Amino acid sequence: MQDLPISSPMFLGIEIAIYILLAIPLFVMGQKTEQDYPWFAFIPILNVVLMLQIADKELWWILLLLIPCVNIVIMVMVWMAIAEAMDKPEWLGILMLVPVVNVIVPFYLAFG
Repeated sequence: MQDLPISSPMFLGIEIAIYILLAIPLFVMGQKTEQDYPWFAFIPILNVVLMLQIADKELWWILLLLIPCVNIVIMVMVWMAIAEAMDKPEWLGILMLVPVVNVIVPFYLAFG
């Protein structure tokens, strides 16, 4: 049996499917908060712009996300603001630090 390299088309298809699956909650949150361009959720880097718009933060916060260690704190603050915008408890943003749970929280915020 031949080993498949990580760059095989099958892995690329799986990666794209996972990316789209994880972008869907952000798209729904963009629609619920009546953002102008909720489709930004599916485009890398623009999805961060959409998150900042949902969280009602300024776009210069993107620069803070480029600073190591600071980006963790800023991302938690953004997710806390997103949770508040979705009428959920702010502390859900802290759960974005927990592996596996950080995949579930956006779905809860979007569909819960």
